Amino acid sequence: MGEIHRLIEETGIDFVRAQSEDKLQRQVAETAFGVMSDEERQYGIMHAGFAMTSLPHKDISEPTWSRHGGNIKLLVESGRDASENLVGIPFGSIARMILFYFQTEAVKNRSREIELGRSMNQWLAGMGIDNGGKTYKLVREQSKRLSLCKLTFFRMEKNQTTSTNGGFVRDAILPTADEEDDQMTLWRSAVRLDEGFYESLIEHGMPVRTAAIREIGARSMAIDVYIWLAYRLHYLTKATPVTWAALYSQFGGGYQHIRQFKAKFKEPLSLALAAYPEARVDVSDTGVVLHPSPPPVPERMIAAG
Repeated sequence: MGEIHRLIEETGIDFVRAQSEDKLQRQVAETAFGVMSDEERQYGIMHAGFAMTSLPHKDISEPTWSRHGGNIKLLVESGRDASENLVGIPFGSIARMILFYFQTEAVKNRSREIELGRSMNQWLAGMGIDNGGKTYKLVREQSKRLSLCKLTFFRMEKNQTTSTNGGFVRDAILPTADEEDDQMTLWRSAVRLDEGFYESLIEHGMPVRTAAIREIGARSMAIDVYIWLAYRLHYLTKATPVTWAALYSQFGGGYQHIRQFKAKFKEPLSLALAAYPEARVDVSDTGVVLHPSPPPVPERMIAAG
């Protein structure tokens, strides 16, 4: 259990709120309390590949995006609409939350068919995402980008590189109207996940706490760091240092220099650790040190679920 979690247990959340000196400390305290007070302890599924690679955090003008983590590289290419215009690369927290829903539903139901409509709207609301106004437009836009983009995963070994081509979604119904009162157009039916992505997800799906993703859902890099820690820590057998250069290679998309990245990485790391009470991570001058830690979702919960 981390220091913030012990402090909340010993003194209560009201005391910790009152002692918070800045916005980040308050956000860390609220995140930790939200996960600690979660009695349902539900979990969802993320593809383990997203522990080593990720989508961009902000909109980019380039038609391709790539990230490299460990021996995995992800290449994302923008799809095109019916008029052959590039639709853009999916990005930010909304894209990640939609993918979380797709992956969780696919594994839970053992089906490539993902029900949308009211089910997805209710789930988004439960995760703190209002489906009206500006947020609805973001959900619709990111859904279109996710549905049309192309993916290539590269697994680089010593003597060979294996590539897997595909996308997130095989079939989708895309809206053509822009009016806000036509909000249900996108959600009247279902989407069917790409077969390759689905099969890989079934084989490499990783359980994560739903409450944790909900609490940090507005911060896309915090989601990425949480998924990375959820994947790495429980496999470790000894303390493992990770340099700033390696962290920058994996998480530093959008930052021109490592020094800029180092200055900003504290925030998503602090939020991710608040959402993962079992994690043991130290920050050093040369990077971070990961320590063997229990997984965020115990095996007994998975067996019972």
